[in-house]
Amino acid sequence: MAQSPRLLPNTGQQELKDDQTSDLTPSRPSQRRAAGALLVAGPAVFLLAEFIAAAAWTDPPYSYTHHFISNLGVRGPSTLFGQYMYSPLAWVMNTGFFLFGITILAGVAMLRGLTGWRRWATLAPAALLGGGGILLSLFPGSGEALEGGGGDFHGMGAFAGFIGANVLAIMLGTLRRRLGLSAGIGRGLVVVGVIGLLSTALYLLTIIRSAEGSSIGIVGLVERGAVHPFLIGLLCAGVSIWRRRTGAVGAPPTVAG
Repeated sequence: MAQSPRLLPNTGQQELKDDQTSDLTPSRPSQRRAAGALLVAGPAVFLLAEFIAAAAWTDPPYSYTHHFISNLGVRGPSTLFGQYMYSPLAWVMNTGFFLFGITILAGVAMLRGLTGWRRWATLAPAALLGGGGILLSLFPGSGEALEGGGGDFHGMGAFAGFIGANVLAIMLGTLRRRLGLSAGIGRGLVVVGVIGLLSTALYLLTIIRSAEGSSIGIVGLVERGAVHPFLIGLLCAGVSIWRRRTGAVGAPPTVAG
């Protein structure tokens, strides 16, 4: 008697299940943790480089409220906008400029849960930030650079960094469900992004007034309003991404809060 063909149990069902769930592959913990770690490392690199370079500037002491951030990357001696610049560890700050933007870009590129326009809406400002950091490191903002043309590239890098960073914060906050971020962190990212963009506009106004001879007393504080809120917000987001449970890519994870 001819035997009926032997059927493998559940083979057809398994193939159908694989087709239906191909877009809901669980996020790999190693990649998620790597993305979170990079988003923590980027801000940490910047803040640490800034602290080390500022601590080495002792005569006269560096002021976080008065001096430009970029002054820390000028070996000097030099003068610009009435500020004397002489940073003994300028290379530390310039290394920080170079690394922090690239590190954040790498972290954003490794984020899972973003597809289509959402992915490009985060990658574009992250790339703008990364490019801005490179320009800042290669073209220090000294008085001589301004006269020689290098100051134009430094200014482009600074504003690319300001705008890219804060738009990125707003986009990450807006897409927080797909990234597994809590509502609180999502709102916080949007708020720091808005603060950063407003501070950028105020900083630009301060620079224009300083070119006309007006005092720029707390320009360092204004500039840090465009940078530090973003750094702190992204650092918190990175920690949250690193610690969160694995979720499915292609569907927004459920997050309490």
